[in-house]
Amino acid sequence: MTAILRKPALLLVPLMAFLLVFYLLPVAMMLLRSAGEGWSFAPFAEAFDSAITLKVFRFTVQVAVVVTILTLILAYPLAYFIVTTSDRFAALLMAIVLVPFWTSILIRSYAWMVLLGRQGVINEFLTWTGVIDTPIRMLNTTFAVYVGMIHVLLPFMILPILSALKGIDGRLVAAAENLGAGPASVFRHVILPLSLPGVIAGCVLVFVLSLGFYITPALIGGPRDMMISMLIAQKVELYEWDEAAAVAAVLLVLTLAALAIVGRVISLDKIFGRAA
Repeated sequence: MTAILRKPALLLVPLMAFLLVFYLLPVAMMLLRSAGEGWSFAPFAEAFDSAITLKVFRFTVQVAVVVTILTLILAYPLAYFIVTTSDRFAALLMAIVLVPFWTSILIRSYAWMVLLGRQGVINEFLTWTGVIDTPIRMLNTTFAVYVGMIHVLLPFMILPILSALKGIDGRLVAAAENLGAGPASVFRHVILPLSLPGVIAGCVLVFVLSLGFYITPALIGGPRDMMISMLIAQKVELYEWDEAAAVAAVLLVLTLAALAIVGRVISLDKIFGRAA
């Protein structure tokens, strides 16, 4: 015990051992397998020789970008409102955000199946109110994929932005107002720039999570809405392990590239809150 207190780094040993055995080692084995026999990289050629693989990658990136943008558009006003409203109402809004966040993604995806189905709640309501005559196909479409993913990933955008907004020194806002700046000017020149680390952190989280999303697109998406994770699972089911490893390796590189590009714009330490 005394040795641990003298060297707190020893507390990291169990975690590092866990990550080494259950994360780094499997990833290394996956990368080795993707290289093929004799480092021929044949699995990459076989996997990306298919137009389907390239189409799936393009669709996955498209979905990740659109979901990130729409989630940001929805999350920032809500986070700003939570910061500026009363404590009681802010607590209620946070509960509305966090309760779904704590609920299983599988359950939330099944809930969207109930809502968006041809005999679902939304179609029944629109038919009952006379807005439509026949049910609209919403389930098993790209629209359903966007709606479901935005709902699941929204807290990952709200929480970093909320943290950044709460960290803004109120004296800066008061100083700007005392110098004659209006609400719009205060927001544009003070609040928005200071909240950018939270915005970028939220965008990074949502974009990276979107790239590897599986359950929601698989359950409520259509046959044309296959994403990279679904393609990897399909190749594993077909025992095409080497090609699955190659596609997974490219997905890993794509994720790291996204983080590297963001890191060139703003320090990742600043985004994820490490003390300078």
